[in-house]
Amino acid sequence: MKIVTIIGARPQFIKHFSFEKACKEKINLITIHTGQHYDANMSDIFFNELGMNRPSYMLNVGSGNHGSQTASMMVEIEDIIENEKPDGVVVYGDTNSTLAGALVSSKLHIPVFHIEAGIRSYNKEMPEEINRVLTDHVSTCLFVPSEIATQNLKKEGIVNGIYNFGDIMKDLVYHVINNELISERIIKERYYYVTLHRPYNTDDKERLAYVLNSLNDLTSRVVMAIHPRTNNLMKTFELEKEVFRNISFIEPQSYFDNLTYLHHCEGLITDSGGMQKEAYWLKKKCVTIRKETEWVETLESGNNTLLFDNLSSIENAFDQTNLIWDDKLYGDSNASKNIVNKIIETLK
Repeated sequence: MKIVTIIGARPQFIKHFSFEKACKEKINLITIHTGQHYDANMSDIFFNELGMNRPSYMLNVGSGNHGSQTASMMVEIEDIIENEKPDGVVVYGDTNSTLAGALVSSKLHIPVFHIEAGIRSYNKEMPEEINRVLTDHVSTCLFVPSEIATQNLKKEGIVNGIYNFGDIMKDLVYHVINNELISERIIKERYYYVTLHRPYNTDDKERLAYVLNSLNDLTSRVVMAIHPRTNNLMKTFELEKEVFRNISFIEPQSYFDNLTYLHHCEGLITDSGGMQKEAYWLKKKCVTIRKETEWVETLESGNNTLLFDNLSSIENAFDQTNLIWDDKLYGDSNASKNIVNKIIETLK
């Protein structure tokens, strides 16, 4: 059985590790890397560190406007799929790579398997939200991480082919925890760990300056793994790193180093989706600099707090104590195995 899987961005590499491992000796896996994330610290390092197979195809599409980027991916993916003639195509999450793969495959009448289906922020200003919705509506099997994701799909009239096996990202996090792969503390002093890359936090100079100044005013040290996009915008806006003396800016981190920084921090401050979950699984309080989150389950016990307009409240959010952590949130860390078995069963 031949399956094509399409990846292109950091969160997809993390999901792909567990899926690739579960496919071993069961599925002939052909991997297309679109090159949506092409910086070595956002791409190569994950393959090297996790020991994943090199992609069968490397498209090197790179950055660009959404339309041109997605169209370029579709043209090249279509040629590959027509040549490979796979039994099915697997896409992950909500990137332009996901949408490109799903649209091409569905128009070629090849079953689409969407891992991390049913996620909704209900914010149509996020390009990821458009990608999620469209991908879900052309997919054959929808692998959701939670019951809320199932209900989101049913609200849109999707009732068949939904399977809740949990979150595939949890498979790898628990693999790291169970095998004690998190390193010793890198920074000795107390610190908050920060990642920031969403357009609504970075594309406007005043907004980005406000966020950085708010982080700089925190009483504990801030360690910020700076996304290439955020780094470039700081240069464009002439926001000098040296001005923010309480912030230690570091390069984007490898998977294990990222979890190490997260594991030893006082709390996470982010606008990422995946890291909200990683913080939860590592039992770290999270402040999400957004007005909404797809991962609403993490909000229920105060483990995750949404802040956007008034960032002076960041430190207050971390004062919450006696937090309750549900070890079963988003599944039992066997999602990848169950997904692979369901794909095989579906295509027989």
